[in-house]
Amino acid sequence: MTAEGSGFRRIAGTLTVPTDWPEQRVRVVEEDLSSGVSVGYQTVEDTARQMVIKVPALVAGQQAKALVTFEIRRALAPPPDESGQLALPNPKRLDRGLAAHLAPSLPYIESNHPEIRKLAREIGAERKTAWEQVEAIYDWVREKIQYQEDKGQPPKSALAALHDGTGACDEMSSLFIAICRAAGIPARTVRVPGHCYPEFYLVDGEGKGHWYPCQAAGTRAFGRMPDPRPILQKGDNVPGVDPKTRRKTRFRFLPESLTGLPTGPGGSLKMQLVCEQVKGNGQAAKPNDQGPNKNDQ
Repeated sequence: MTAEGSGFRRIAGTLTVPTDWPEQRVRVVEEDLSSGVSVGYQTVEDTARQMVIKVPALVAGQQAKALVTFEIRRALAPPPDESGQLALPNPKRLDRGLAAHLAPSLPYIESNHPEIRKLAREIGAERKTAWEQVEAIYDWVREKIQYQEDKGQPPKSALAALHDGTGACDEMSSLFIAICRAAGIPARTVRVPGHCYPEFYLVDGEGKGHWYPCQAAGTRAFGRMPDPRPILQKGDNVPGVDPKTRRKTRFRFLPESLTGLPTGPGGSLKMQLVCEQVKGNGQAAKPNDQGPNKNDQ
């Protein structure tokens, strides 16, 4: 963090960092902080964890750093052995957190739009099991939406991707999730560095619910996830404060923020984000390699 053109006081920055999930375990192994800098963490609606950096003051031209090294263990579990036993959850028995994954996440996931609802009634209607129904939605999206590389433009909504017939991981995930929600299948977005993919929720024969990932854009992978990148967020309708307007709003992905009180005119705060692998070969841990407990969520 750098103060340019003026000094600043009461500086605060936030950014999303990895946290524990059933398939991921995270711990801090090292902190490298400038004098006076403090670091804390806050969880946002069981969706993501943010690192909160506080700096008492910086004079014009002064820089402060907060570098944290995390150890991340990822397990890549295979699909269920008995997918035919899985069923759609009873919407009347869902808790508030799960029910949110049946609702629209506007403006990107318009699961209540008539066109989306019509597709939900048609796609996979002839399939015998819930797993086959979700898989039919998955294959339909991958067939109908031509992958188009993201070149830095803002993401399109699920409906826009449906109309255009093109999209990247954001759009293909949003459309899959929108159709699932319209069909009564809870679904959500999973964010990893530089990519995102969807998860859907089904209930086993004992009435216990499970989340299953799939790769909407890229190599076909349904009910499993071959990508070992660290998970940053699960969910796509997250409350927060807009760093520009300072108003409460909801986000698809939580943004980074940096604020402070200027001590003079014409100044600005700049933040350089560092996200890099410092050790390891990028391989995921095996599911039974002292990794996450499947029953933790």
